[in-house]
Amino acid sequence: MPFDFLRRKKGPESASTPAATPGGRVTGIAFDGLTEDWRLIGRMMVEGRLSDALNKREPIEIVDVQWGPVDGSEPMVAAPGLKTVDPYDLVVVIAGEDSLPEMTEDGKAAHRVHKVSYEVAIEVPPYRVIGTVYLHPGSEPDSLLSRSSEMFVPIVDATATMGDRRVGPETATAVLVNRQYMRGVEQVDLRTGERHEKLPGAPLGGTNWTDRA
Repeated sequence: MPFDFLRRKKGPESASTPAATPGGRVTGIAFDGLTEDWRLIGRMMVEGRLSDALNKREPIEIVDVQWGPVDGSEPMVAAPGLKTVDPYDLVVVIAGEDSLPEMTEDGKAAHRVHKVSYEVAIEVPPYRVIGTVYLHPGSEPDSLLSRSSEMFVPIVDATATMGDRRVGPETATAVLVNRQYMRGVEQVDLRTGERHEKLPGAPLGGTNWTDRA
């Protein structure tokens, strides 16, 4: 596989030495990243939330990297020559528990009380991500298609698929989706991944975000 597959990849000579603890153990945050054609697994040498690091839009140092075609046509192999990754090249990043800062249950409740949850399906060709997104009151799911200073948006308790094939775990803690690749957003039933069926009869009043779209 060519090591120049990333359009903006920095050369190995520009990468810094991986950070390590006093005991010599390399730290960082585990990631599972998908470009349009490739899957990369390794560790990003960042602190704090993975989404914050990605939203800086700067190349990120990576270590312990394996990669392979996203369609699974070839096995994952070690890629020691791949030292950095540019967030612009990543369509989806599947994150784990260690990508989130420690927060008490009260802190989590306070964080979510100020936002509205929506169950959505997001089209980011060639992938489809289904899960829950938390938005500020007054924002609607289709606002994710608008320009924003936030490059990656977290979809929690999410699954990512490519056609009929699941990519990554059955349910990920969070899937970070690059808004620049989004082509569609719709509200769905998480149990089926499809739009909610309309109930018979006339609505009782009020509107929802699809009525206003």
